[in-house]
Amino acid sequence: MFEKFKPTWMVKSVYNVSPQQLKQHGIRAVFSDLDNTLIAWNNPNGTPELHRWMKELDQAGIPLIVISNNSKKRIGKAVAGLDLPFMARSMKPFSYGITRARKKLGLKKHEVVMVGDQLMTDVIAANRAGVYSLLVKPLINTDKWITWPNRQMGNLVWRELKKQYPNLKWQEGLEDE
Repeated sequence: MFEKFKPTWMVKSVYNVSPQQLKQHGIRAVFSDLDNTLIAWNNPNGTPELHRWMKELDQAGIPLIVISNNSKKRIGKAVAGLDLPFMARSMKPFSYGITRARKKLGLKKHEVVMVGDQLMTDVIAANRAGVYSLLVKPLINTDKWITWPNRQMGNLVWRELKKQYPNLKWQEGLEDE
């Protein structure tokens, strides 16, 4: 039952995942949640690490697309300084936004990874879409009020996941497998 919550990888920070690691796994595009994954929900400018990572992906020819449940207006405002394409109202935990973005790029399921900080939306949506899922630790320890219930449910699910899959552990990058 808990398999739908199990991430393909668990990496402390997405910034530690190099384009070379992605390419070794056949990944040609990175889809990412926005708040507390790419940027802190209260800091739309991003960090120097984010900008470095985005530049590395771009130089490697790996597109980065934001897949978010937020409105077009909210995401557009948040990523304006980052110049990132996005898919708004993605309806995670359903696979709608991920599948739509993947098909738009003409990619196969095994060529995409969905990155996010929540089991209850990002990982489930990725698993439902049949793409790789990469769970990261939230950038900051606070959430918008609307995210709090998902985070609490995710904590309960996490305890059960650890019981069923005792080998689940946080890694520094994809090469730690």
